[in-house]
Amino acid sequence: MVNFLKKYAALIWAKNHVRKAEEFKKNAESDQDKLLLSLTETAKKTLFGREHDFENIKTVKDFQERVPVSDYEDLKPYIERVKKGQANILWTDTPEYFAKTSGTTSGSKYIPISKEGMPFQVKGAQSALFHYIAKKNNADFVQGKMIFLQGSPELEEVYGIKTGRLSGIVAHHIPDYLQKSRLPSWETNIIEDWETKVDKIVEETEKENMTLISGIPPWLIMYFEKLIEKHGKKIKQIFPNLQLIVTGGVNYEPYRDKMEELLGGKVDIVQTFPASEGFFAFQDDYTKEGLLLLTNHGIFYEFIPLEEYGRVDSDQHSTKRLTLKDVELNKDYALILTTNSGLWAYSIGDVVRFIDKKPYRILVSGRTKHFTSAFGEHVIAFEVEEAMKATLEKYPAQITEFHLAPQVNPDEGLPYHEWFIEFEKVPENLNLFKNELDNQLRKRNTYYDDLISGNILQKLHITSLKKNAFHEYAKSQGKLGGQNKTPRLANDRKIADLLEIYKL
Repeated sequence: MVNFLKKYAALIWAKNHVRKAEEFKKNAESDQDKLLLSLTETAKKTLFGREHDFENIKTVKDFQERVPVSDYEDLKPYIERVKKGQANILWTDTPEYFAKTSGTTSGSKYIPISKEGMPFQVKGAQSALFHYIAKKNNADFVQGKMIFLQGSPELEEVYGIKTGRLSGIVAHHIPDYLQKSRLPSWETNIIEDWETKVDKIVEETEKENMTLISGIPPWLIMYFEKLIEKHGKKIKQIFPNLQLIVTGGVNYEPYRDKMEELLGGKVDIVQTFPASEGFFAFQDDYTKEGLLLLTNHGIFYEFIPLEEYGRVDSDQHSTKRLTLKDVELNKDYALILTTNSGLWAYSIGDVVRFIDKKPYRILVSGRTKHFTSAFGEHVIAFEVEEAMKATLEKYPAQITEFHLAPQVNPDEGLPYHEWFIEFEKVPENLNLFKNELDNQLRKRNTYYDDLISGNILQKLHITSLKKNAFHEYAKSQGKLGGQNKTPRLANDRKIADLLEIYKL
């Protein structure tokens, strides 16, 4: 009876939520303009606001003229002052949290999350679940156990500001109605070594009625493989009531085949787009491609056409900073954020592509720094992932992971793109597979096609890697688990050279 009531209540909440959400879908453009002016008004007395004349910002154009596009290094002097406990620097007061991220050339990033910004991190995830329930007209998963594969919820303090991984911070804000059903235990969640942690999660979950599992695809795959190895069964046999997987952080498509094989049965997938800087979008219809952009969640968005990204005009301002009303479908844009946590015209490094404007829906098509353009071709992640997907449809195989790097100085012949691929199942004819992959990439990138046609490059090469190569590589770099993902593209051979030892 309790479960029935729980399920019924979730369905009612979900349908009410979705009905209310229609309002912001209709008013996205005007909401965005109002939001920007509200943010600058709130922050006009901060150090950043005074330095950039927020007092006189009355339009989006005023803002763009006064506030240049920045990255973490540009904002770092301000963040260092905030880290020392100083208030009213980037935003009013001090942040509620710092989301600490790793992997930059200058060490860890400390992304501020304000008391105004934090609720939207949770609301974004809730909204994704509510939209799923309403679309499915089914909330059965609330009756079982849920697992959130995440970083440690243990937080340190930096001058009184709680600091840790975003997923660990969010763990402290999961609503009570979900906490009761949630796994793993606190003791397991705080284990730092990722392999040890996954082993423990397997122990804690293998006999439970798991109905929802959340995490980024590489984590999920590792968890599922350990379960299958232990039980000799597919995931749907181990968890017959598993209904929903919520994932985000990377494009799901390249992992879909591998996931489906491990699952061994039908499970719904909902994709999300969270980051330390904010919760941006989620799949509002799990049956269709595209993520609904959240335009009323404390974040003002700008978009720079990818081909213009990094260019500046005579006044040192970025060219072509577009707002929602200016964007075109099926074009790639660098995503620029202004947030209610004090990030101003901040380049997050993600590239998005709009596939719908009614409402605004996006795909995450790559990273501004993850591309291959050693020969001027500027190939981005979306193109290689789509090329791979089309190739696999024609010549079936199964891929665990891949990395593309330029080979500028080969021992013989013309330069080429080298694809390092870890196959789970090798295609019947690797040569046909390779030629198809090359053709598919040529279809998607005219510059690459010109380079092949003009005999500047030879066709791509495939280097097959041993099983678990990417896992071992990540481990060797201290980047196993966490939010760490091996880039699929590089403009140099730093990763490629380290992958050489795993060649078959």
